[in-house]
Amino acid sequence: MTPLVLAVDTTHEYGSVALVDGGGIVGEIELHAPGGFAHVLYPHLADLLARHGIGAARISCFAAAAGPGSFTGVRVGLAAIKGLAEALGRPAVAVSNLQALAWFGAGERRAAVLDARRGEVYGAVYDAAARLVTPETVAPFDRWLAGLPSGDLEFVSPDFAPFRPALEGTRFAAAPVIAAPRALAAAVGRLALAQFAAGEAQDPAALDANYVRRSDAELLWKE
Repeated sequence: MTPLVLAVDTTHEYGSVALVDGGGIVGEIELHAPGGFAHVLYPHLADLLARHGIGAARISCFAAAAGPGSFTGVRVGLAAIKGLAEALGRPAVAVSNLQALAWFGAGERRAAVLDARRGEVYGAVYDAAARLVTPETVAPFDRWLAGLPSGDLEFVSPDFAPFRPALEGTRFAAAPVIAAPRALAAAVGRLALAQFAAGEAQDPAALDANYVRRSDAELLWKE
């Protein structure tokens, strides 16, 4: 039977849920939940499965976008996927949002970037096989830019407009920019499917968040 992955992304105000198999995207629903996904995620998952006549027991692997993003949103998506996978005895995969962004690129090296607010960005460079070239980090854009590896690369972001002026006068002034969609669940599912096929999916209890930046509560406690 063809492996089937159910993936969710609740890490930002605009989220999504998707079904992915070896042939590509079976279905994806884009979501908008300014008040959070805790009370709306499960009905949308049920709707997605119903649309395609698929029972939960048919799912081979579950996947969630693990951040960086909203701390609460990350926890909601991971908790849902871990609970479903545990209940059905299936493995699960946590996928970095930056890795999911890089999936939409076309170049050999892809600099994925997200607005982290507070004058900072989340960023990392991946290769065409979605392997890390530089570690995921949070930093002011110009500092992150200065530390990027030499050579050709492209930038991948759902909204690069705030960062483009900072490229002027740098070695990346002519670098291509790929506009990634806000909906990441399908990309999360495709990356998770590859891990599942390689035998790298995990026990759901082992999944963890990918915050990159520490929470406000932790920062205040440290101070």
